[in-house]
Amino acid sequence: MTSKKESSIVSPDAMDYSKQTSLKVDSDLDANNNFRSGSELLVEALLHEGVDFIFGYPGGAVLPLYDTFYDGKIKHILARHEQGATHAAEGYARVSGKTGVVVVTSGPGATNAITGITDAYCDSLPLVVFTGQVATPGIGKDAFQEADLLSMTTPITKANFQVKNVNDIPRIIHEAFYLANSGRKGPVVIDFPKDMGVLKTSAPLVNEVDLPAYNVIENPKDKDISQLIQYLENAKQPLILAGAGINHSQSNELLTQFVTKHQIPVATTLLGLGAIPYDNPLFLGMGGMHGSYASNMALTECDLLINLGSRFDDRLASNPNEFAPHATVVHVDIDESEINKVISTDLGIVADCKKVLEALSQKFTNKTSHEHWVNHCIENKHKHPFKYKKADATFCKPQEAIEYIGKITNGEAIVTTDVGQHQMWAAQFYPFKHHGQWVTSGGLGTMGFGIPSAIGAQLAEPDKTVICFVGDGGFQMTNQEIALLPEYGLNVKIVLINNGTLGMVKQWQDKFFNHRFSHSVFNDQPDFMKMAEAYGVKGFLVDHPNKLTKTLDSAFNYSGPALIEVRISPTEPVNPMIPSGKANHEMEGLE
Repeated sequence: MTSKKESSIVSPDAMDYSKQTSLKVDSDLDANNNFRSGSELLVEALLHEGVDFIFGYPGGAVLPLYDTFYDGKIKHILARHEQGATHAAEGYARVSGKTGVVVVTSGPGATNAITGITDAYCDSLPLVVFTGQVATPGIGKDAFQEADLLSMTTPITKANFQVKNVNDIPRIIHEAFYLANSGRKGPVVIDFPKDMGVLKTSAPLVNEVDLPAYNVIENPKDKDISQLIQYLENAKQPLILAGAGINHSQSNELLTQFVTKHQIPVATTLLGLGAIPYDNPLFLGMGGMHGSYASNMALTECDLLINLGSRFDDRLASNPNEFAPHATVVHVDIDESEINKVISTDLGIVADCKKVLEALSQKFTNKTSHEHWVNHCIENKHKHPFKYKKADATFCKPQEAIEYIGKITNGEAIVTTDVGQHQMWAAQFYPFKHHGQWVTSGGLGTMGFGIPSAIGAQLAEPDKTVICFVGDGGFQMTNQEIALLPEYGLNVKIVLINNGTLGMVKQWQDKFFNHRFSHSVFNDQPDFMKMAEAYGVKGFLVDHPNKLTKTLDSAFNYSGPALIEVRISPTEPVNPMIPSGKANHEMEGLE
């Protein structure tokens, strides 16, 4: 996601692409400039960008493209719904660090992809989405399956383009990939009229971009680093808040080394999990609405708060006026628009988190000690850790299931989730160690994200264990994507936390709406084991607490995709919790 200032710079209305000729030619790949179709040129351009997979779903407007895909130069992953295709591309992008590529047809195909595009925008994930469009003569005339995707996607993309000249295909694609995976990463849409895939061209591929108004600042200013060092030298109770920017920049080891040397406690956001190993004594846990007591108290009590690569959103700072009330606030973000957006900062540093940590590691050589503060924070960890009551004779405990899966995978698995209670339990109880391990929908909170994102994650890392935690609500939104697991030989373990309800909705209704459970309890459920069987996936049912560990062992020892249904109580809450509008220290549900 970028600022609207950046988005306007690359708006399709601001440029006549066909007149731009300043880009350099890739002489090696285009020594023989033979005429080929726009579709063939598009595939060549994608190969030039190093694309491994295309996630997509065909339709009339993209048939010329799909005819070219038939040759198999790039592996195409056939999703079962366009939303599934975009979420799979997000999972691939999040784990691989590369740009996810999606191709969908015009009209409903394109509009079905909008949820995934928005999700990627909110969580700064690089996607290039090709939306089919009716042939150029039909645009604006209410042709069959026509939709104005440029207007629809302007607020939810870094940039969008419509191909109006077949010769512009290489340049537009190269610009799109550059924009998607630079600065604050995000989705770019290329609207591709049907005739552009058929028309012939000898246009060469390109290697350079010419976007003078698009400026990415990666390196911090020396004066800002000097000021930050001064704050660190004077701080008695410093705290680092690590966000997704640490994972995106792969600066996890740098951060761990820095905080270990200077003994600075670390809290993370939801998307920042994995920024520092779970078992590091300086890690206080996730902060915010369902965060740990230690992290939320540290956010309240610190005298220096250094935010590395996260938005100060309302899940973290529900009451901005009482957030970090005693702290000098430093905010490091590659997107200038985030500085001072929610929380007033004393020092805003527009830069890449990795570059800031590198500069600090070089220039801040003083060994600092905050023994009393560190001990206080660790004491808070011991005082109120994430915990749960033992299982009764009927229902399993989801926390125990996640904790045990963490043990048998040694905290090394890639974990994707859907959205809801299970998402928070996974964040609380899975012992993350690295970047690229945690794939979840943060800013948009998209139900249906879990299963398709696990598919993309497994394609990105075929040799790693991929686990998808999903609730029974989200499962029924995108469960059709399970068909891809046996089709593409993907060893994904889906852990279905089944409470027969929309758990998070029900929990809020229980607490804030006088137990009026309006349409949050399912009257009936399908047989999930039979659904797994129908898709050719091995099913494992945990319907009693005494079956939990044995069944999980069997499922994870099984070589192939599996659906593990764990039945839990419909009244199991996520605790602790900060009610909306309350300060971080006003947690409820502590034991």
